[in-house]
Amino acid sequence: VEDTPFSLVLQICGTLLRIQKVEQVHAPPYTSLGWQVDDIASEVEALTARGVEFARFEGMGQDDAGIWTAPDGAKVAWFRDPDGQLLSLDQQP
Repeated sequence: VEDTPFSLVLQICGTLLRIQKVEQVHAPPYTSLGWQVDDIASEVEALTARGVEFARFEGMGQDDAGIWTAPDGAKVAWFRDPDGQLLSLDQQP
């Protein structure tokens, strides 16, 4: 739809998506994007088989696959994209 020096705007299935252009990516220390899944263990296993490494955080009590279970029963696993952005999968109780 639009390509300027500052952004690229696309229309995808009726939704506008604006992508900011930057000189250098600076990954924030928090989760940038996450997906809710029905079976986190299966998704983590499938991604691990494809070479994705799940992040581990000291004191989080994650299981062997890197999945953390929150006090409310939600399960979360984190991984990084090639630019270092922290992404997550979560499964609600």
